[in-house]
Amino acid sequence: MQIKPILAALRHHKAGTILVALQIALTLAIVCNALFIIRQRLVHLSEPSGVDEASLFVIYNGWADQAATMQFDAQVRTDLAALRQLPSVRNAAPASSCPLCGDGDDVPVMLAPDQTQWIADPAMYAGDEQLLDTLGVKLVAGRNFRADEIGKMGSRDFTVPPVVIVSRTLADRLFPRGEALGKPIYMMSNTPSTIIGIVDRLQRQNVGGWTRPYAYQSMLWPMRPVSSQGLYYIVRAKPGQLAAAMREAPKALYAEDRMRIIDPEHGTLSFAEVRRRIYDSDLGMAILMGLISVVLLAITAAGIVGLTSFWVGQRRKQIGVRRALGATRRDILGYFLTENLLIGLGGVLVGTVLAIGINLWMVTQFEMARLSLAYVMTGVVALLLLGQGAVLGPALRASRVSPVEATRSV
Repeated sequence: MQIKPILAALRHHKAGTILVALQIALTLAIVCNALFIIRQRLVHLSEPSGVDEASLFVIYNGWADQAATMQFDAQVRTDLAALRQLPSVRNAAPASSCPLCGDGDDVPVMLAPDQTQWIADPAMYAGDEQLLDTLGVKLVAGRNFRADEIGKMGSRDFTVPPVVIVSRTLADRLFPRGEALGKPIYMMSNTPSTIIGIVDRLQRQNVGGWTRPYAYQSMLWPMRPVSSQGLYYIVRAKPGQLAAAMREAPKALYAEDRMRIIDPEHGTLSFAEVRRRIYDSDLGMAILMGLISVVLLAITAAGIVGLTSFWVGQRRKQIGVRRALGATRRDILGYFLTENLLIGLGGVLVGTVLAIGINLWMVTQFEMARLSLAYVMTGVVALLLLGQGAVLGPALRASRVSPVEATRSV
């Protein structure tokens, strides 16, 4: 197949050629970045939290009588005893927040009391000595809190605990040489806290874009929350008894004290529901990007079909002449496929530059990761195959034009 006659024909149809090439370029640029975003969101959705998600549920407990602050600690202890006695419950613990719950506290960490710049800003979970087992996190070094180390923490209290447990990611951030266990750290105070334990993985409360580099920088404080504004009860059910535990736990709490507030719809959530809620925007973005990609690809394919069909209608006499001069049906088919391939190649070249440019802009504006060239190459191949598939129908119709067409309208 000679290329020069095809290029000469395209020069006579500049407007249509340029429009299709630009459509392919724009589709490639948007689809590559959309698929990259979808991939990132899906990976984000599947990030492990480090806790026993299959057996966990969370109860957010508020107090109807907020004046009785001094009684909260005794009530929390009574509540925990009632929860732990349920036949379907393995363990329960109070907590100031929980992984993926969305709200919680961060605590800047320094390695010296006179240090002005913090090294890490990890998520903080306050709880008792049962919190570690309740969450199901794996202790990889050191020990758990003892009961005599547990203090009390109200909503306005900031008492630095003498000991803390940190995640492995936080330990590596603070002490890259692996010497975290037993070392002192400072948290907005001249009083040191000693790292007595390291857990394998513990995700933070939030999953927003700015938190992703610090997703697993977390620590546990030996402080039982007694806030008048409410607290979390994290409950770990026995294997296969999650539904039963979720039914029984609120009843057990109300039996201990009716002067509490547990939202009937959102106050008791399985960890699967907690995960779904926190990642709802990521899932929505992935679906939206997927729909945009499908629509753009469909519009591009329709544009190629429409333009090629129009050209076939205009060239029926020319095709008939070529058939009369000995061109085979395969020659005609190859002509239109090659013509479309040349347009597609021009489009994907421009689209590649545009895709990289859009990604670089998003990197600077939204702190996104750099687009992998694998996505661009995959997009190039997909657009070229889509174009060839779209042009195949009109090209086959052109190949069936009879040589008799050359004699018509003469």
